[in-house]
Amino acid sequence: MSGIFDYIHQLVDQVFAFTKLIQNREVGWMTVDRKTGEYKREKQALWKKFKLLLLFNPLIEWIDQTHLIRMYTHEKNLAAVRPIRSREIRDIRGLLRAEARPGARPIHAPNDPTKATVVADSRVVVYPTVEATRRLWIKGSEFTTANLIKDKDRAKAWENGAVASFRLSPQDYHRYHSPVEGKVKWYKQIPGDYFQVDPVALQSSVNILTENARCCVCIETEDFGLVLFVAIGATDVGTVEFNEEMMTAGHHVKKGDEIGLFQFGGSSILVAFERDRIRFDEDLEKLSHQQIMVDVESQQAFKMSSHMLLSRRIR
Repeated sequence: MSGIFDYIHQLVDQVFAFTKLIQNREVGWMTVDRKTGEYKREKQALWKKFKLLLLFNPLIEWIDQTHLIRMYTHEKNLAAVRPIRSREIRDIRGLLRAEARPGARPIHAPNDPTKATVVADSRVVVYPTVEATRRLWIKGSEFTTANLIKDKDRAKAWENGAVASFRLSPQDYHRYHSPVEGKVKWYKQIPGDYFQVDPVALQSSVNILTENARCCVCIETEDFGLVLFVAIGATDVGTVEFNEEMMTAGHHVKKGDEIGLFQFGGSSILVAFERDRIRFDEDLEKLSHQQIMVDVESQQAFKMSSHMLLSRRIR
């Protein structure tokens, strides 16, 4: 009899726990806060979660032309944002264009070009090869580096190389920065759609990242070889903006330099490295293989949180 009561208690506990998750809107993708090590689910409206599960499944993925609305927000610490005058803010887009305070995002090892840094406040997964990325995370049927940049010849440089995938939510700091030091080799803008980049969508066969509007820049470095940086627009993003100098071949890029910004909305960034030119943190790679995203901040110091692979592979 005691076994029956124990089972009932466990069932009731699970129901209450699930109810609490719904009440707190914690039904999004599982993430880990890199600073605290706390596991949590992203805050997400329950109706949106159901909509994503409905739209992006093998039975009805033909509806991939649907534009979803990402309209949720949660508490964010604005202490790192540079104060701006009220007259500078005409709407919410103006607020999200705000720059970080000087020093709020310290660049890890700024004088060491062998260390790469996080590119944006976001959630990240990393994989040692494109093959692993396709198997575990980006499952679009036509996802390849060649399709991503629309250039088969240039894409050969990153054939089955390492990939870091960053996803920004509407409430995130929307400026993004160079992970490495080098010089701009080429820049390319590719028009497209603005489909949802939620993990549920990325893990369907719908070709999200190779259909969305995006800007690509190739940075030539001494320590990592050619590094590909692709900023991809998503739901409610008006434009993907690159700073003018980042579109100029030969421009010298310092690690942590601002590359550009997204307008309001969700968005994604892919950074690809040549094969065997970078190693990611062991724990970060382990979480990624478990399909758990990690909350990171752009340029965050390695000693503080050990965010990212920060050294080239020894040959």
